[in-house]
Amino acid sequence: MQHTPQATSKPHAQPHPRLHLALMGLISAACVLMSAHGVRAEDTVTTHAYSYFNTPKYGPDFTHLAYVNPDAPKGGEIIIASERGTFDSFNPYARKGVPGALASMNFERLLTGTADEIGTSYGLLAESIEYPEDQSWVIFTLHPKARFADGSDVKASDVVFTHNLFMEQGLISYREGVSRIIKGVEALDEDRVKFTFTDESPVRERIEQAGASIVMSEAWYKETGARLDESRLEQALGTGPYVLDSFKVNERIIYKLNPDYWGKDLPINKGRWNFDTIRVEYFADSNAAFEGFTGGAYTFRVESSSKQWATSYDFPAIDDGHVIKTELEDGSQASGQAYVFNMRHEKFQDIRVREAIGLMFNFKWSNEALFYGLYERVNSFTENSYLEATGEPSAEERALLEPLADLLPDGALGEAIMAPTSGKRQFDRKNARKASALLDDAGWAVGDDGMRRNAQGQTLDIEFLTYSPTFDRVITPYVENLRKIGVDAKLNRVDTSQFVDRRYAFDYDIITDSLALGYEPGGNLEQRFGSKEAAVSVFNSPGVSDPAVDSLIETIRNAHTKEELVVGVKALDRVLRALRFTVPQWYKDKYTVAYYNQFEHPDPLPPYDLGYLDFWWVNADKAAALKSSGVLR
Repeated sequence: MQHTPQATSKPHAQPHPRLHLALMGLISAACVLMSAHGVRAEDTVTTHAYSYFNTPKYGPDFTHLAYVNPDAPKGGEIIIASERGTFDSFNPYARKGVPGALASMNFERLLTGTADEIGTSYGLLAESIEYPEDQSWVIFTLHPKARFADGSDVKASDVVFTHNLFMEQGLISYREGVSRIIKGVEALDEDRVKFTFTDESPVRERIEQAGASIVMSEAWYKETGARLDESRLEQALGTGPYVLDSFKVNERIIYKLNPDYWGKDLPINKGRWNFDTIRVEYFADSNAAFEGFTGGAYTFRVESSSKQWATSYDFPAIDDGHVIKTELEDGSQASGQAYVFNMRHEKFQDIRVREAIGLMFNFKWSNEALFYGLYERVNSFTENSYLEATGEPSAEERALLEPLADLLPDGALGEAIMAPTSGKRQFDRKNARKASALLDDAGWAVGDDGMRRNAQGQTLDIEFLTYSPTFDRVITPYVENLRKIGVDAKLNRVDTSQFVDRRYAFDYDIITDSLALGYEPGGNLEQRFGSKEAAVSVFNSPGVSDPAVDSLIETIRNAHTKEELVVGVKALDRVLRALRFTVPQWYKDKYTVAYYNQFEHPDPLPPYDLGYLDFWWVNADKAAALKSSGVLR
């Protein structure tokens, strides 16, 4: 097992030197900005928080977030499960290897968001933010208490180093996306770092992108010789509340709360990070993981299987009240979960083929026969939010779409396209006739053996690639339906490592992915759906490369008001749905959770996060009762 060094406390009899340096830096900066008449040469904004569209909910003197319990007790352990089977790396930023669960939790950003706001960022590693009216640059002043886990100071040079590291060794799609926004990063002194932005970058993405920068230790990388693009069973030095304590490959990972965590007294962190340890137990698959939960191998479970939720929670610990099974409100945008076609493959470049395959997934039957009626169908890339396109396009949407009319797929200018409806029987004959006609028109004719072939005699082969047995019972009927209309479909479940390797190499026909647009999308849309990065971006799983989509992405990125943003996102939602590169799956607006009766949470929960690792806590008396009863060790 491997242990990371623990931080040591650093009491100071006198004010820390960085406070003095920060003060001198501000005086120096003020002198530079003053003209001979005592007037600032360039007006700037200095603030604790940033939002392009909104007024931040929390002012500079806030004491804690509204949704936390500021007096939450500290201590105890939460144990969760991973169903990925194994891991072989603690570097979550490399394409190589399978990263351990929560491998990035020790890294913090300059700015951070909250679970009750959209689009606002507050200072974390950065104590303050300064920028001019045109937002051509931003200066972050680091918090004077900011420390890495070994007790060393976080410096502006670490911010510069981390940015350059990602630009040199990070994922190609990330490098290309960020380089179009950030021109350069420089340390003005030990505490202040300046980001300069490219002239052509959308203004609203600039500070948001810079503030999202994580910070790693330059000294650690130089001492170890580690690379960002290589897998390794060592966690890089970060600043976060938890550090890697120990691990055993194939079995478990334990993270320990750093008792000297520099940010524990910040208002943004009050009432958060309450567990002494977070343990992750590894299981081969979802079935083994559930059995582990019933036996007390771990203590908190977010249930993703409707079958298990409906039929399997009848074990003794439930009956005795030792395990709580409950549904909690989830107000967040649905994840956009769907079967995703890899349009890099020629057979999927014909929209008629994609539409035909989509028709053969029977959600209604699946929901009733397999999901116990617990789900709703996903239709939109912004499902369960005010950004969802509905009905006919508004006048404002038409103003964006009509100039692109020659580029738009059929249906983009009409009623918002909905996922196909179907009957109660698994094999819907009406949809089968529509799908067969589409495949006939696309040149995939049925041969004497009942299988469809193109003019070159190739069969229409389709592989559903997955690593989780949970999906077997859902995909198998879908495969059966497709085979009945002559599609040579099959399910291929591989181990986690193979899945990750094939996923990153774009070596798949159909996978399950989540493609929600988010609430205030911007540059991330290029990585997800843009033509420029379709060939290399691991985030663009379908390989979307479409001029109308590119145009709408630019419109959204350059939106100056929230109203313009909403119209642009709705228009994009219409086009993406009309391209039919997904077969939408399902969602629910509830968290289905089960946990041993020792955990408590704020009531009500915030709208955008369950937060069980963040702002829940252990009731020590309840935990002791569970142990004394023998339910937990």
